[in-house]
Formats: sequence, structure tokens, C-alpha cells
Amino acid sequence: MTWRANSSLRRWLVGLIVLITGLTLVALFWQRTGSELPANRPASSTQAASPVAVVMPTFPLPSLPPPTVTPSATQAALLFDGGAAMSHVEAQMAFGPRPTGSDASRQTAEYILTTLADLGWEVESWPFEYQGVEGQNLVARAGEAGGPILVFGAHYDTRLYADRDPVAPQDPVPGANDGASGVAVLLELARVLNHGTVEGQVWLAFFDAEDNGDLDGWEYAAGSRIFVEQMGITPEYLVLVDMVGDADQDIYYEGNSDLHLRAHLWAIAAELGYEAYFIPEVRYYLQDDHIPFAEQGIPAVDIIDFDYPYWHTTEDTIDKVSPDSLERVGRVLQTFLERGGSYPEPGR
Repeated sequence: MTWRANSSLRRWLVGLIVLITGLTLVALFWQRTGSELPANRPASSTQAASPVAVVMPTFPLPSLPPPTVTPSATQAALLFDGGAAMSHVEAQMAFGPRPTGSDASRQTAEYILTTLADLGWEVESWPFEYQGVEGQNLVARAGEAGGPILVFGAHYDTRLYADRDPVAPQDPVPGANDGASGVAVLLELARVLNHGTVEGQVWLAFFDAEDNGDLDGWEYAAGSRIFVEQMGITPEYLVLVDMVGDADQDIYYEGNSDLHLRAHLWAIAAELGYEAYFIPEVRYYLQDDHIPFAEQGIPAVDIIDFDYPYWHTTEDTIDKVSPDSLERVGRVLQTFLERGGSYPEPGR
């Protein structure tokens, strides 16, 4: 009798303890979940108006560096890549020699226009006829319209005959350096350029009919002369890149170039550590695609390495071109443009 009574009491006490413990846990659970609703989720109408805060013990947190923010692909700074530029030389060379009016010339023009359109540039072809041969100048635009226009140019045609070649003067010039290198620099520049830093609209001009001067009655820079007549605007300047891929690179001042713009570009080259390759001394006075611009009073500079023994020969082949040489020229242009694209010019 006594044992049964004690046993019943014990069972009653155990049940009471279990009940109290369960109610306590439910209350704690309700308080925790009620006070930890996500910040961007509105509280439901059944949530307690003033939940009792549950005080949790706190511990000192370790000192951590601020989080690193990784920019998106569109924000990431891009640098001119000589290897990428070299791929454009290879693509042009795959078409073979590219004299004005040839199928290879038309294929090259299509390659240039397609590449630039894929990069988001506005592209146009400006056809013309010269000495009974159909040619086309190409132009690509990017940046804010209505402001200064900054033109960067290169010729994409190759010479019909390698008349300086001692062995095969009637063969066409392959044009790896004299033709493909300048185009390659502009195409890679189009990929990496941060337009948001440029104070003006950039035009990339690709001239046809430059390289047949003194052959069959042709003049040098015929295509760029037509381009100047067609463009209908007055740009701030022209920067021309021609024969810039020579592995043995020596780029001297060209004597017919604008003094102030030329000095500014060579100063940027020196700042980038390229003073051994951009030599601030006049060595040649050349008739090139910058002359039609200069004749109209437009400041123009010819960046050209004319110390090139394979000029107008069949030996102007891709093994003579260096990605490092392309990269140096490209980074000078990129730096110049991404600092705004202007230069100090006394009197203006």
C-alpha cells in the first residue's frame, strides 16, 4: 500500500517536470523564431507585437580585413595584350597578300568590320574607285557623339609587287609588318579601351590603297586622301600606326608629324619604360597616310618603324613580327586615350 502510493507520487512528479520542461522549450522556440524574421520579410499579423528578447551570451569576434570586392567583367581594367594582337596578324596573313581590289582585301575588310561590330563598335565601309580599281575605307566609332573626334588609323592593303626584292620583284608583298601590324594594334585597342575615360569619340580608320605608290601610276596614301575628302568632319588629330610590329623595334620621330602630339606620345612611351624603343629623334620624313590630314591643318603623327630591311620585299613575313613590339605601341595608345586623349598644345 505504501509502495503503491509512493510510486504514484513519483510518476505524478515526473510527468509535471516533463510538462514544465516542454512548455519552457516551446516558449523559448517561439521567442527565438519570432525575433529572427528576415529583414526583408514583413512580419505576419500573428507575430507578437512585442516579443520578449532572448539574451544570448556574446563573445569577442576576431579582427578581420574588409571584404575584397571583385569587379565585374565590364568593370575590370583590361590591358593591351600583344599576344591577342598577334592573333589578328595571323588572321590577316591567312588571307594571303591583300592588294586593293583583291578577294583577299575584301575578306580582310570583312574580318575587320566583323571583329569591331562584335566588340560593340559602330562600323561602316566607305567604298571608292581609284585608277579603275574598287577599294573601300573602313571606319569604326565608339564613345559619346557631339564632342571632339579622335582618329587612329592604319592601312590594311598590301603592295602589289615586291619591287625592292632582289630575287622576286614581281611577287606580291605578304605584308605582315607593312599592313597587318597596324591593323592588329587597332583591333586589340578596340577590345581593351575604357571608353568612359576618353574625352571624345574615337574613330578607328582603316585605309585602303596606301601601299601601291609608284606602281602603275598610283600615288601613295590614295585611300587616306579620299577618306579625308569623305569624312565630313574636322577631327582633333590623327594618330597613324604603320609598320609597328618589327621584332627589332626602333621607332624614331617622323619628321612630317605634329611636334606637340608626337612629343606627348613619346613621353608616355618613356613613362611606360619604352624609351629604348621610342627614340625622340627625327630620322625620316615620310609620305604616309598622315599627310592628307596634315595638309588640311589637322595635327597628325606617324608612329612607324622605318628601319625595316624587309620593306616591300617577299620577306615581310610573320616571323619578323613580335607580340612584344605590338604590345608596346598598343599600350602607349591605350594610356594616351584613357587619360582623356588630349595633349598640351601651346597656343590653343
